[in-house]
Amino acid sequence: MTDQDATSTTPRRVVVAEDESLIRMDIVEILRDNGFEVVGEAADGETAVALATELRPDLVIMDVRMGGLSGLETLRRLRQTDARLPVIIMTAYGTTQTAIEAMKLGAYDYVLKPFDVPKLKALVGHALEAARAMKKVVSYQPLLESEDYELGIVGRS
Repeated sequence: MTDQDATSTTPRRVVVAEDESLIRMDIVEILRDNGFEVVGEAADGETAVALATELRPDLVIMDVRMGGLSGLETLRRLRQTDARLPVIIMTAYGTTQTAIEAMKLGAYDYVLKPFDVPKLKALVGHALEAARAMKKVVSYQPLLESEDYELGIVGRS
C-alpha cells in the first residue's frame, strides 16, 4: 500500500440493493464508471443486510420495494448494524409518507426513479463525504499547557 492509499480521505465502497436486475446493473455500471467500488450487490433486503454486515461498506444504495424484507425494515436493520452508515433510498413509487418515514429512520437521502445520472453521482459523492466525516476520529486538545487557574477564568471567544 502506498502512502497515498493509506491517507485516502474519501471512502468509496458501495453496496447496491435493487430487486430489478437491469436497474441494479445500470447503477453498478454508473458507479464503477465514476470510480466508486461496488463491493456487493443484493436483490433483496436480507442479502443487503448480510452484505453490509460482512463487507462494512461506506454507503448502501437500495430500493425501498424489494422482495423479502421491506425497504424500511432493511433500513432499520442497516442502522442497527452501523448507525453511521449512509443509506440512499430509491423508489419508483414516491410518496411523501414513505420519504418521511425513511428520513426518520436515518436514510441519508431519498431518490425517485428514474433518476438523473449526474444528480445521483453528486448525491453518492456527498453521501460518501458524509461517511468519511462521520468516521473521522475527533480528539480534544487542551488550549493551555498547564491548568493554572490562579489568574482567574481564562477564555477565548
